[in-house]
Order: sequence, then C-alpha cells, then structure tokens
Amino acid sequence: MTDISNTKPPIWFWIIAVVALIWNGMGVMAYLVRAFMTDDMIAALPEEQQAEFLVEHPTWYTAAFALAVFCGALGCLALLLRKKWAFMLFVISFITATIQQVYLMVTVEDVNPVMPIMIIVVCAFLIWFTKMSTAKGWLK
Repeated sequence: MTDISNTKPPIWFWIIAVVALIWNGMGVMAYLVRAFMTDDMIAALPEEQQAEFLVEHPTWYTAAFALAVFCGALGCLALLLRKKWAFMLFVISFITATIQQVYLMVTVEDVNPVMPIMIIVVCAFLIWFTKMSTAKGWLK
C-alpha cells in the first residue's frame, strides 16, 4: 500500500510555488513601500505618481491590503514546505485581495482593471492549486 503523504510533487509544482512566492513577495514590497513612504519621498516622485500616494485610503483598506499580501506570501512558504494549511492562508488572501481590488476599481477614477483582475485571478488559482495538490497527496 502506498503512503500518500510521501508522494513527491513534480518539478512544475515547485516552479509554480516559487513563481507564486515571487509574485506575493512583490505584493509585500508594494505594501511596505506604501506603508513607509514619507512625505519627502513622495515629493521626489514624478507628479503622476505623487497623486497615487496622496490618496487617503480607509484603515480597513490598509488592513485588507496587509492581510492579502502577507497571507499570500505565507501561503507560498507553506506550499514550499508542503503544508495543507497553505489553503486557508490563500483563502484569506483571496477574500481580502478581492475586497481591496473591488474597492479600488469602484472608487478610483480611470483605474485600469487589468491588474486588479489579474490579482484576483492569481489568488483564485492559488486556492485551486493548493486544493489540487492536497488531493494528489503532495501536501501534508
């Protein structure tokens, strides 16, 4: 009888997990830049970019942003460690990222919907990927 917990994932599992970690790492960096940008740093930016940083977002938006990116990054680390709890982290990331991106698309004028939609799709893919990986016995 085969022990399903010892099933080794294929190379493409690792490639997807690493690419997902890089993707979520960029999200963490975007959050940190936004959270720690000083007025002097904003003033040094081109005028078009200054407007983006001067928009005041509600506290819940900032919390959703933080949860989305940090749960996503932790979920990727859990994937690389082959842990089933990556699924719950990706669910939290999906819910909070969806709330955040829908808020942006509804409240910000002239927002290009490509990136917000792509973020939501990637979050949904990671949920599916984790569920499929668990079903195949790659996650413990």
